[in-house]
Amino acid sequence: MKYDLLRILLVDDNQFIRVMVREILRSVGVQKIYEARDGAEGLQIMRDHEVDVVMTDLSMQPLDGIDFVRLLRNSPDSPNMMAPVIMITAHSTLARVKEARDAGVSEILTKPLTARGVIERLHQAIEFPRPFVRCDDYFGPDRRRKDDPKFEGPWRRHTDPPYLRNAPKPRV
Repeated sequence: MKYDLLRILLVDDNQFIRVMVREILRSVGVQKIYEARDGAEGLQIMRDHEVDVVMTDLSMQPLDGIDFVRLLRNSPDSPNMMAPVIMITAHSTLARVKEARDAGVSEILTKPLTARGVIERLHQAIEFPRPFVRCDDYFGPDRRRKDDPKFEGPWRRHTDPPYLRNAPKPRV
């Protein structure tokens, strides 16, 4: 894949991480990279510039990555509510991963960072984007990564026929 036309926003309060990710991105041809020190600055950059992908840290002050993504996904004045978001975090506990997923994050990238990890997540976000869903308490990429043929719970996708949405999925 050619990355030279991508416009990427890095949001991280740690300058060392921003430099490291920027150099990894440059090594694969990304030329347009914007940088922000927190979520508020990141939102402002997105208002001023078109951005294709956001890479943000989870832990920042005063606006952390989770709140940044919630604003990006749900704010009426969001600059790009459907931008793919790759969350960078050292806090890869199940609870934090679920919190990021439920905020609308597209991909998770755990620290320590590797060039391979950055490139793989970027590739996943660009080449295999998940469809966006909207429901009462969530807007963002579909949180399910695959269609599990063993799933026996209720059908709930908006594309499911109305008569099946609360019916068990038939066994195949």
